[in-house]
Amino acid sequence: MSDNPYRPTPDVQLTHPEWSKDATIYQINQRQFTPEGTFRAAEAHLPRIRDLGVDIVWLMPVNPIGAQNRKGPLGSPYAVSDYLAVNPEFGDLDDLKHFVAVAHDLGLHVILDWVANHTAWDNVLVERHPEWYVRDWKGDFCPTPWWDWDDVIDLDYSNEGLREYMTEAMKFWVREAGVDGFRCDVAGYVPVDFWNNVRRELDQIRPVFMLAEWETRDLHSRAFDLTYAWSWNETMHKIAHGKADVDALKVYYAWNERAWQRDAMRMTFVSNHDKNAWEGTEYEQFGEALEAAIVLSVVGEGMPLIYNGQEAGSDKRLEFFDKDEIQWREHEQGQLYRTLFALKKAHPALWNGAWGGRMVRVPNDAESSVLSFVRAVDDDRVFGAFNFTAAEATVTLGDGPQAGDWVDAFTGEPVTLAVGEPLTLPAWGHLVMTAAQRA
Repeated sequence: MSDNPYRPTPDVQLTHPEWSKDATIYQINQRQFTPEGTFRAAEAHLPRIRDLGVDIVWLMPVNPIGAQNRKGPLGSPYAVSDYLAVNPEFGDLDDLKHFVAVAHDLGLHVILDWVANHTAWDNVLVERHPEWYVRDWKGDFCPTPWWDWDDVIDLDYSNEGLREYMTEAMKFWVREAGVDGFRCDVAGYVPVDFWNNVRRELDQIRPVFMLAEWETRDLHSRAFDLTYAWSWNETMHKIAHGKADVDALKVYYAWNERAWQRDAMRMTFVSNHDKNAWEGTEYEQFGEALEAAIVLSVVGEGMPLIYNGQEAGSDKRLEFFDKDEIQWREHEQGQLYRTLFALKKAHPALWNGAWGGRMVRVPNDAESSVLSFVRAVDDDRVFGAFNFTAAEATVTLGDGPQAGDWVDAFTGEPVTLAVGEPLTLPAWGHLVMTAAQRA
């Protein structure tokens, strides 16, 4: 008897690691992270990163960088010359293993940046397997079309040999270095069926966590736990600069809820290496809206990212092809992230994917200016309200799930909300509350 064609099939057919349910993620740009720029030097920061409330440490590519057609003095980490070697700029394989071991001892998980779409012009595969590369109309190796990525050339995934090699290379780092998964560069430029099989084979070694630098739902079905919420970031940027209002943000959340799988995790961020280097610091990107954007990245649906230096209030665009150190210091933004990440872990309503609660809209009478919602799982509830304008806003809350007794998540002050309740928020202000515990 054939299967019932009308029976729904699971739209996510992979199992997220249990530890990812309330996880947050931190990106390390090894070159700029410490004066030494090495794995060993970066180890000293791991307890501090752990104490922020971080769970996943993402290392940018650890592989050697090509010399041919290199950009800048040191080149792009995304121009890989050997998938099975370590960039001596950062140390050696033993140093990487030690970094991973120290991270694991602290309860952290480590994922490596993986560049499957393209290689450096002088990657070892160019001589060994030239048939594995895309050719242009002249028959020559070629960069990814339409981009200015002149330091790399594209691989051709119609070759079974390439697929096997790349899969085995990724398995090498899980087995030999003990890493817990990968962040995959321009993942949408590589066929989905390749990623599906990679995930299957990696999970046979041990459960891994996979992040795709892409924004499509098909990658979530069998390959990736987490994808970029590029459009969330872009929408928030437009709002901060007066080019959009909260209605545009509601479009994102509607898309997230209805077009994406319930168990899809989306990475929300105000900065990363691309944004910082090419478009501006978080301060340039968000201005007075920065704090509200950070808070929403944690309290709203999504897994929040910290790009190294954010917790120190770093206000510089880090060089991408040369050495440019972060200036480390204690900063109020570090405390903001610590508070928010502790809140996320303490409240299942804020957990990731299907573990957490959906954002349920609380209507208000200034919908284009103020976003208000409740997230809930069983008896755990979190209320959020955000004024995304440069003027104070007083709104009346409509018929939503906000009625009840609450506690301000930042001050501990009790607050009671009801339908028809007025709520005042300062310019670019936010209010986050948790449900008061019943006696």
